[in-house]
Amino acid sequence: MWVIERFLSSVIQRGQSGLLRRSLRGSLPELELRYLQCTCCWRSRIPVAGFETLNASLSSEPCKDDDSSRPLDACYTSEQRAAILQLLNNGSPAELASIKLLRGRKSINIVEHRSKNGPFKSLESVVDVPLLKHKSAMVVFDSILNPVKKERKVRIQLARFIKPEVDRSWLEEASSLVSIVCGTNKIAWAHVDRQMMVLDWQQQECPNFLKGTYMASAYLNDVSAVASLLPPASFYLIEKSSISVQNTALFPVMAHMRTVEAMLFALLEPRITPPEPNIPPRVLNMMRTAVGRHFGLMVGESRTSGAQIVRQMMTESVTEKLPRVNFPQELLVRYRNYFQMGSRRGGDELCDALLQAVAFYELLCES
Repeated sequence: MWVIERFLSSVIQRGQSGLLRRSLRGSLPELELRYLQCTCCWRSRIPVAGFETLNASLSSEPCKDDDSSRPLDACYTSEQRAAILQLLNNGSPAELASIKLLRGRKSINIVEHRSKNGPFKSLESVVDVPLLKHKSAMVVFDSILNPVKKERKVRIQLARFIKPEVDRSWLEEASSLVSIVCGTNKIAWAHVDRQMMVLDWQQQECPNFLKGTYMASAYLNDVSAVASLLPPASFYLIEKSSISVQNTALFPVMAHMRTVEAMLFALLEPRITPPEPNIPPRVLNMMRTAVGRHFGLMVGESRTSGAQIVRQMMTESVTEKLPRVNFPQELLVRYRNYFQMGSRRGGDELCDALLQAVAFYELLCES
């Protein structure tokens, strides 16, 4: 007990700040009332009269000022609620994906929920959508009411994922492009115009890929067969994979991808002699990771399957007046079962080729 008295006496004599502070009035030490700031809202103050009341004053209950206890509809005016519900009930997946926190799976969940249960009638009903809770829903609502312009950021990204760098006017004047994705045993492509109409979408088996040594003649036969089937377009967009050279186990796959990529560049790029500076390159690279980030498919440095997004696009082509992508009826019939869970049809390359074309046009329009 005498140790505690001695400690308190030393604190008072030095005049140090703490929970106890010596008053300047009178000769006897008096304890002034101090306050603890609430870390939840930073407004409420909890008085601390002494050590014996400290624990009793602190509570684990949230502050009354916390908006999480209020209904979502009470946090916004009628005009704001109408604007939020208008976008959530009528916005396309692309428009929803442009909202903060809605890129990827959450925008898909919103479309699926309103298709199954009808339009949202209140803001509180939005929390029934998977992955959207009270706090994240408020961030989404605030982003709808106060959209953030990202023009500068998108322009920087456009130069990063398209190689070689091309004058923007050439890209904007392109009437259509062919998006090409190379796999370990096939090459897939999607021919898409500026109106997001899929003109052609198919893949070709390449039996000589990754068989024994890399025989140049065998590879050239397979790649030439594919190049002869590709439709004419303003640009050919070849996926640039992001395989690390430090992972030696994947070196054969990396060498395979680079070989096929180089042959496609050589076969598709027109030979102009002498070279003319005013003619843009016809074959471009697009980074695989950029497409993955655009659709919210990245988990760390790895990219997950976009089959579900493609299935959604195909469904919207039939059910929506203004779908994200327009598919001809014959392509919908041909590939309706290619992108189901557990399917063994091998539609990964087809899926990636289409997503690459869609990402290119959408990023170009956003910039």
